[in-house]
Amino acid sequence: MQPAITAWVEEVALPGQRIASTRTLTGGFSNDNTVLTMVGGDRYVLRRYLGDNKCALEAALARQLTGRVPVAEVIGADRDGDKAGEPVLLSRFVPGVPVNELDEAALTEIGDEVGGTLARIGAVEFETPGFFDGDRLAGAGHLVPDGAELTEGLDGWVDRCLTEGNATGHLTDAEQRALRAWAREAAPELGVLKGSRRLVHSDYNPKNLLAARSADGRWQVAAVLDWEFAFSSTPLVDIGNMLRFPRSPAFTDAFLGGFREAGGDLPQNWRRLSQALDLFALADFLTRPVGHRYFGKAVDRIRVMLSH
Repeated sequence: MQPAITAWVEEVALPGQRIASTRTLTGGFSNDNTVLTMVGGDRYVLRRYLGDNKCALEAALARQLTGRVPVAEVIGADRDGDKAGEPVLLSRFVPGVPVNELDEAALTEIGDEVGGTLARIGAVEFETPGFFDGDRLAGAGHLVPDGAELTEGLDGWVDRCLTEGNATGHLTDAEQRALRAWAREAAPELGVLKGSRRLVHSDYNPKNLLAARSADGRWQVAAVLDWEFAFSSTPLVDIGNMLRFPRSPAFTDAFLGGFREAGGDLPQNWRRLSQALDLFALADFLTRPVGHRYFGKAVDRIRVMLSH
């Protein structure tokens, strides 16, 4: 680590403590996460922001969600890098296994917990829909959405992504026409969700969930990670993300059952609405370089969606 970051950890975030060892965590794509083991054995995770600086956003959300949703406790944050030389967030280390590494039996067992946790996330309500800006904080550090309506404009969004992106040569002309038609038909249906102002994680899937065994030996969600894309809208965005790729029927049933039992609302046409909302993300992946890790997956998923 850079000397300035080490100094910030040992003198500001954890005064009097010393770093004994460091270990880089795998799985981060837009940020760098390092486990710090202190003299004495306590462990923390240092998060550095390699792209957009979402330090203030993630720190504010973690503090707001403590006691409501399993999140890692924030120990300290240098949101602008004034002391550490770059934006950094220090959180308490949460032991666990990424849910995407569990076997089918464990996935089925934890499915209702995954759904229940999502319902509790969606129970957090804001004054308006929109994106969060870490510089817009209300009392007690709570985030204030910017008022953008995130359920509108699906047809225009898809058209722009196809026109400006890299779909040509990967989706046929007929497939692109069919996708535009699908978006035109689905866009008005999303009108019933206009004004939704619930917390959306926006990347809610097994790789961003940590699992651990409870005292009775059952799997439970130990922490929800990576809140950098969060915004205010409808929980159906997260439903669409979780079910974007095929899941076992047992997990899907447990996930949806846990969501409902914890107070989550699924309208009659929830599947169609959640797929339409997920198309915002899938279409955006078509604007990424062809070699991007999600480009090919988006093409495959769009083909499956159109075939149904």
